[in-house]
Amino acid sequence: MGTYTHITVEHSFQDRIATVTLRRPEVHNAFNAEVVKDLTAAFTQLATEASLHGIILTGDGPSFSAGADINQMKASASFTQEQNLKDALYLADLLQTINVCPCPVIARVNGTAMGGGAGLVAVCDIAIASEKARFAFSEVKLGIAPAVISPYVIRKIGETNARVLFVTGERFSAARAQAMGLVHAVVPAEQLDDAVQKAVNELLSSAPKALRACKALALSVGAMNYESARQYTAETIAQLRIGAEGQEGLRAFLEKRKPAWVEPGE
Repeated sequence: MGTYTHITVEHSFQDRIATVTLRRPEVHNAFNAEVVKDLTAAFTQLATEASLHGIILTGDGPSFSAGADINQMKASASFTQEQNLKDALYLADLLQTINVCPCPVIARVNGTAMGGGAGLVAVCDIAIASEKARFAFSEVKLGIAPAVISPYVIRKIGETNARVLFVTGERFSAARAQAMGLVHAVVPAEQLDDAVQKAVNELLSSAPKALRACKALALSVGAMNYESARQYTAETIAQLRIGAEGQEGLRAFLEKRKPAWVEPGE
């Protein structure tokens, strides 16, 4: 694992869970070029670690991520269109890297998630938020738009919610974020770690290759036509049934014991 300027990457549970933490609390974990570079590099590396059951993404301090750094925005105002295009494509690549990461990604939303920060939440598979968290797609207030994050956000919250929240830029609560599907659970701040741990425990009790197959199904099947989905889903289950995990899972079920991928004590 490489060294990073603005994030840390830690492993736990016999290297089966990784935690990626944004470490710019003084600016509410806002993005700059280095943050985008660090996150892309980290998730690219983590994608190759076959032993991972999951990755937690969170922020240091009271915020999850406030989106674009103010100094970055000042700099972009003097960029040419070509420079701004290049900068935006780096963010697009980051979001897609997290979105298609083979193992599940949990957003531990410890506080404010604005603009690109809310975009990070949208590319995670499981999003658990503190009830104190606040969200916004506030780009319109700055004369711009939540363009690069929009494909992922709209898939989560739907067109009807995007139409109002994109144009108003209004702040909204964690409860409203849950109601529209941006986050999956909202808990009191003091219970956030317990809620994340519960999700981690679920992942650790699931077979790692099967987890990845399940994520791939969720990402891809909805966009397939009937014949493509028919073939892909049939091939997926056939391969899993004859694989080592499928065989072990069935034996463990019949023998009324925990499967081999569950560590003792879990």
